[in-house]
Amino acid sequence: MSVDPLAGTDVFDRILSAAGPLVALKADEQAMLIDQFRLVARRTGQAVYLWRGGEGLTSLRDAQMRVPGCTRLGDALRYILQSLHFGVYLLDMPPGVPSATDGALLRQLSKAQTGHVRRVVLLGASASLLATFDDDIVRVDADRAARSVAPRLRDGRWVV
Repeated sequence: MSVDPLAGTDVFDRILSAAGPLVALKADEQAMLIDQFRLVARRTGQAVYLWRGGEGLTSLRDAQMRVPGCTRLGDALRYILQSLHFGVYLLDMPPGVPSATDGALLRQLSKAQTGHVRRVVLLGASASLLATFDDDIVRVDADRAARSVAPRLRDGRWVV
């Protein structure tokens, strides 16, 4: 299967333009999409982080940079809440409904109004988790058919 080189950029743009800070990303090829986000982060210099259980919060731009004290989901969510900078945080969600504390932190993030763009992207979120945050979550589909075909200005050129 061939990989569309603009897929990561297009999905990343749709995440940034989402109406709210909490985004649920539906992707069939999650590992491939994360690799494409890594390329976007390295090319553009954007602050993009990935949280996985057991690994913690790591920068996609600087592969060796781990955020200290963010191994558990709750700690990573607190870090994101306190961050004063632009950032896209990809969270590889554990199965099932999050704990009450994690759920409260996610709800707080969904309501947070900041002067900067901060997006918390839930990867692999279960239907029960999405139902919990139904009103506060923006859904983005990474499927090729769901992507926009409107031209965008990219590096001084219009691309479709």
